[in-house]
Amino acid sequence: MAKRNGAMTILVAEDDPDDRLLIEDAFEESGCPNDIEFVEDGEELLHYLHREDGWTDLKGKPLPALILLDLNMPRLDGRAALKHIKDDQELRVIPIVVLTTSKSEEDIEATYKAGVNSFFSKPRDFDELVELAKILNQYWTTKVHLPSACKTKE
Repeated sequence: MAKRNGAMTILVAEDDPDDRLLIEDAFEESGCPNDIEFVEDGEELLHYLHREDGWTDLKGKPLPALILLDLNMPRLDGRAALKHIKDDQELRVIPIVVLTTSKSEEDIEATYKAGVNSFFSKPRDFDELVELAKILNQYWTTKVHLPSACKTKE
């Protein structure tokens, strides 16, 4: 978990500890001012969003401004978590970007049909991951107008 005291939170659902570390380092390297939170699977993602189990301390705080979602995770995979999120009236407003190793046309089609906002295959190179972090941060947290549920109350 990287707390930067930014105005918004980017929530990353990623089961691989090495990938979590690389993603955290890439956002740090990119100069991202936002807080980065991590969950390890789709089940924990839903607990985070519903402020359940180990996440009750988040009650009353804004939803994440962006979810980066891996598709292939244990317990509840990203596809199933995506369906739960998009079926929930309160949560469906959160932008979701798939960040996965899959390049399957079937996954790309299915996730867009399910409501994701973007689909990226994980870069093989750290510099490419840093560039992607810059792009995601600039677009989703500085350029786009997000719903009030995702913003820190001032």
